[in-house]
Amino acid sequence: MGLKAIHFGGGNIGRGFVAEKLHMTGYEVVFVDVMDSIIEKLQSTKSYTVTEIGGEGEKVNTITNYRAINSKTHEADVIKEIASADLVTCAVGPNILKFIAPVIAKGIDQRTSSTPLAVIACENAIGATDTLAGHIKDPRNTPQEKHEEHDSKVRYANSAIDRIVPQQDADAGLNVKIESFFEWVVESTPFTKNGGKHPEIEGVKWVEDLVPYIERKLFTVNTAHAAAAYYGHNRHKQFIHNALEDHEIKKIVHEALAETSHLIIKKHGITNQEQKHYVNKIIKRISNPHLEDVVERVGRAPLRKLSRKERFVGPATELAERGDNVDALLGCIEMAFLFQNVEGDEESAELAKILKAHDAKSVVEKVCGLTEKDKLFPHVVKIVEKVQKA
Repeated sequence: MGLKAIHFGGGNIGRGFVAEKLHMTGYEVVFVDVMDSIIEKLQSTKSYTVTEIGGEGEKVNTITNYRAINSKTHEADVIKEIASADLVTCAVGPNILKFIAPVIAKGIDQRTSSTPLAVIACENAIGATDTLAGHIKDPRNTPQEKHEEHDSKVRYANSAIDRIVPQQDADAGLNVKIESFFEWVVESTPFTKNGGKHPEIEGVKWVEDLVPYIERKLFTVNTAHAAAAYYGHNRHKQFIHNALEDHEIKKIVHEALAETSHLIIKKHGITNQEQKHYVNKIIKRISNPHLEDVVERVGRAPLRKLSRKERFVGPATELAERGDNVDALLGCIEMAFLFQNVEGDEESAELAKILKAHDAKSVVEKVCGLTEKDKLFPHVVKIVEKVQKA
């Protein structure tokens, strides 16, 4: 019997990145989603294409050997598939993990294979698989008396993913346009600590300590991308590459990355030269005009991006505690707070409501997860007061 992977999330990252690599490895991919339109398209289409865009041109890969199940209407089928799968992945967004946990828990409970199921969350968040595992092992989903049995049936591994999926063509259907560069790093220890082996997945880099990779990616790629988006939106730029053609915005992005680089180098022992090379590579990637990466797409979900462990507040909090400079990151935070009522983005509308309904201190506590004990707190309060007066 061949390899089988269950992938939650039929969106662009799921189809264009995760499923692409799983297909290349030889997995049959079973997509699981609650969106009727996506599932119906996957069920009625035998293949779709992934077009990789890079400086050297385009490369088209055709994806086949997949099925699709609507977990809203066919939960029992999803449980059955998980019970006999080799791997479960997801790209649903960090806030959705709690909703997919119950069905995964039921699938794990029904497993009889002596080989543990591998579970890898592919989300833009630190420790996303740990978060998912926490929801799966919640007593409401997995009773406490079953935890020991549960732990013998599954291995949870955190991952860091890095690949830009730009705005798709209106008539793209299931086809995905994606940048050619990618990084998918997964921790190996959950699989190897008792003499086992990690699953084979095309393109994955297996490491013992994932934290440096996650933080370097989040505090470089995501910080730069979001900084360009929020400043670009503020200055009415259409695409990320347009924003970075503005010398002042490009300078600000570099200044923000100088601050996060200082933290990364000090905290993780990455060399100055290595981080400088990484920063330059990232700026070049997100400046690629062929991606046509829309500013509002990159800036969407500002509440998540302004949260405590995210790309601006996360590094700025640690730097402030060390007594280091955070001026550029504070500027990015201000621009993110100004990203309000953007068409098609619910979080930007919610952010506007929060800013109207609460005083500055309450906003900072609610949105950024900071308290008066944090050295960064008064600086962000000043920013929010300024935004509220604007």
